[in-house]
Amino acid sequence: MSRMCLHVTPRSAVSLSLVCAMSLAGGVAHAADYARASFGKLPDGKAVEVITLSNAKGVKAGVMTYGAALQSLVMPDRDGKLADVTLGYASLEGYLKKPEYFGSTVGRFANRLADGRFTLDGKSYQTPRNNNGQALHGGERGFDKVLWDVVKVERGDTASVRLRYVSPDGDQGYPGTLTVFATYSLNEANELRIEYTATTDRPTIANITNHAYWNLAGEGAPAGAMGHVLTIPAEHYTPVNEVLIPTGKLQPVANTVFDFRQPTPIGARVREASDPQIVFGKGYDHNFVIARDVAKEPRLMAKVEEPGSGRGFELLSNQPAVQFYSGNFLDGTVVGKSGRAYRQGDALVLEPQVSPDAPNQPQLGSARLDPGATYRNVIVYRLFVSGERAR
Repeated sequence: MSRMCLHVTPRSAVSLSLVCAMSLAGGVAHAADYARASFGKLPDGKAVEVITLSNAKGVKAGVMTYGAALQSLVMPDRDGKLADVTLGYASLEGYLKKPEYFGSTVGRFANRLADGRFTLDGKSYQTPRNNNGQALHGGERGFDKVLWDVVKVERGDTASVRLRYVSPDGDQGYPGTLTVFATYSLNEANELRIEYTATTDRPTIANITNHAYWNLAGEGAPAGAMGHVLTIPAEHYTPVNEVLIPTGKLQPVANTVFDFRQPTPIGARVREASDPQIVFGKGYDHNFVIARDVAKEPRLMAKVEEPGSGRGFELLSNQPAVQFYSGNFLDGTVVGKSGRAYRQGDALVLEPQVSPDAPNQPQLGSARLDPGATYRNVIVYRLFVSGERAR
């Protein structure tokens, strides 16, 4: 019999049978599969679905058509115990009443635009200012607040769902009709892949990413995410002003609280008020620069591990930067899937992207998209379980 189990980092003699969450039939693991279920209706009566991708090792990824969102991610710990490790709501009502970008696809322009403005080919464009006078994540009705169409679902060696949204010319002030696809896939190597592509009929800007909130101890676990150990292989980050717009500088991380080149618990320096950047962000809410240009293939952006459960993931993307947010604005007013209130530091967010405000600061990169070209952001979560029990 061939057994397939969640990738384990072997650092002690732990029984692999406890780590593996297997579904075996006749000695052969089931192929990756999917299931579709209703998740309620929008005020206009349109139905919302959750498509759950699963593999033979106990991993399940729930993809919601509202906001093309990662609504859940279930994975085992080192003892085989399953838990949902992403924050969110138990019903559609929460996503409509108090949206927090939980697992959502965000765009057209993820992150912030100063004053909600940008200039393209000599013409100025104004987008909604929905965050302290700045534009955030595409505006008041970005991609997180629309219903996406299901184009295709597949099962086999990989389970996948492909979603589509067409953003009309002038949507939230952005030029051009933008046709966007979001494809989620889960394979037997425990890789969750999200691929965003977009095309336009007029010059525009595009910066599309995923905004999943992670607590690898389990959604709602009281310890939160401050004990998670984070690595970001970035030599520089972009400092921000009081409204979290980049100043335009590339600041070396060396000898600062932003140096995550070696594995570091998130909570170790999250309250270091001697650095005004921490005060501005109420913790970490900053862009880390991995490279200067978009790559053809995904490269390592970050690694996260939760010592208590052993759960972790490596994050890869072809984008040049990643926003690290330490859940600073969770204030206890949101009740999540487990029935527990989410508070500051209960999760972390890692968003592969073009640098914030890049359309206004070309030294930070380009978000321009022209007709005939294809925008592409490939995000890969390589899930793993480490073998050494925390002491």
